[in-house]
Amino acid sequence: MEWLSLKQWSPYVVGIGIGVLNCIAFLLSDKPLACSTAYSRTSGMLEGLCLGPRVTEKPYYKKFPPTIEWDWMLVQGIIIGAITSSILSGQFHFEWVPEKWGEVFGGTAFFRWIFAFIGGIIMGIGARWANGCTSGHGISGTLQLAVSSWLAAICFFVGGILTAMLIYGWWR
Repeated sequence: MEWLSLKQWSPYVVGIGIGVLNCIAFLLSDKPLACSTAYSRTSGMLEGLCLGPRVTEKPYYKKFPPTIEWDWMLVQGIIIGAITSSILSGQFHFEWVPEKWGEVFGGTAFFRWIFAFIGGIIMGIGARWANGCTSGHGISGTLQLAVSSWLAAICFFVGGILTAMLIYGWWR
């Protein structure tokens, strides 16, 4: 069990593990691994606290009811797994402003959190617009050889490269 305390796991082993987990998910539940719907379900549950049961009358929430389902539990498992892994590897710590962000954009936590919040909203809108997120399209959809998922995965990589170029200044 020494491998649980590694600071970095092999991307090949992790990739194989995610692929096997995805196949098991399809076999046992006939559903792909995906996360973005869990966030929209959560927003529906929060909205339901304010507006009551009429939230479930909205067309979107008729298709994706604001309830705790398997995808919601998957997100919880990812969070718990990440915290557990960071504790076991001795890497757990709170960091309000990552070092690289501070170097490029300044060390103000409020500014960093505003950009993270706006980025999260944009990602959420994009995931709903694309009918899936990076895990849904990039992992499960490409596994099924869906053309739309391959196109989405290519766009994820292009967007990631452009963002890294912006943050790390590779264009200079």
